[in-house]
Amino acid sequence: MLRGARRLSTAANIWAKIPAAPPDPILGLVAAFKASDAPRKVNLSQGAYRGGDGKPYILPSIRAAERAIVSEDTDKEYLPQEGLAAFGKLASEFVLGTDSAALKEGRVATVQALSGTGALRVCAALLKEVAKVDVIHLSQPSWGNHHKIFGAAGLEVRSHRYIDASQTALEFGAMKEDLAALPPGSCVVLHACAHNPTGCDPTEAQWAELADLFLAKELVPLFDAAYQGYASGNPDVDAAAVRAFEKAGALPLVCQSFAKNMGLYGERVGALNVVCASVAERDAVFSQLQGPILRPLWSSPPLHGARIAAKVLGDVTLRTQWMGELKGMSDRIISMRVALRAELERIGAPSPAGGGDWSHVDSQIGMFAFTGLSAAQVDRLREVHNIYLTRDGRASIAGLTSPDVPYVAAAIKEVVEAA
Repeated sequence: MLRGARRLSTAANIWAKIPAAPPDPILGLVAAFKASDAPRKVNLSQGAYRGGDGKPYILPSIRAAERAIVSEDTDKEYLPQEGLAAFGKLASEFVLGTDSAALKEGRVATVQALSGTGALRVCAALLKEVAKVDVIHLSQPSWGNHHKIFGAAGLEVRSHRYIDASQTALEFGAMKEDLAALPPGSCVVLHACAHNPTGCDPTEAQWAELADLFLAKELVPLFDAAYQGYASGNPDVDAAAVRAFEKAGALPLVCQSFAKNMGLYGERVGALNVVCASVAERDAVFSQLQGPILRPLWSSPPLHGARIAAKVLGDVTLRTQWMGELKGMSDRIISMRVALRAELERIGAPSPAGGGDWSHVDSQIGMFAFTGLSAAQVDRLREVHNIYLTRDGRASIAGLTSPDVPYVAAAIKEVVEAA
């Protein structure tokens, strides 16, 4: 034992002075929630859907697709670098629409990725290494991981205004003013629907204004489409912004995730779509993605999840079933928004904008509500009431259940009044 210890004492140790990294602001909360032995606790921190019983929900259409795949004579060979061809085709049609001119003309380079995070990381590498883009522009606020993903790829991250002073509504004029001041060629991340973390989206008319602005100012739109169909219950409605930009003549990059809308969280199913100006341009971009970008990252993407998604998207019966389940998930989240707002107003909880008005809770869309609570109030919710939110005041309504609504509303009232 001593001889071994002496050998270790003289070995080169590059880890001796490495400090521990701080926990991820979201994943750390999930871990803390699981570790808590509090008899009453509510997890509204992580973006994962829960059924009315508060438990993880596996879509019946996904189970049916898995059974069908298992019964088929399939192998487990490596996928090509760009992923499962059937999945790529169906995924691009899902977000761009079957009427997409770019798809009909063969101008879209699509590759499979490790869900939305992986799609964004591949996109970041493509921008930095191939397109020689140095700066990316995000809304303030945006999904926290956006900063890390683009920063890790070597891009400088800058922000533009998005939310108003009350932290409850879109400030479109300020957003548009900031974007109009960007130099030509600037790449801007847009949330296709259900903006994370605020739940505040531009209207249809405002999206049209933005499309015109991007064309006039020669800006590059990069859509993060993490919630298509999951936000409103209608995939076409949730993809309207992406399709409006393409129809207007813009050349969007679109990062897709099927984690939320298919419940394929752990399967890591996503795609990157690059709309190009010509077939030749598409071929060049595709070749850059295949070799220089994807080969060093993961060479071959996961197979099983892509097969599931392709089966559901490509089978008429399964797709129809999935559409119903998707609408059901969306409707449950909307009903939780309505219930929480009603309870907050019924008990007279003071609101961020004043006057006891909590209308922003159900005017926002998607799985998250930007409550307007301060970091100190969020801390008190966790420490006193064992209710877990991210410190920017974002609550995952997808994790809320009917029995928890009175408890959460009363706790929110207490922390606001205690401030």
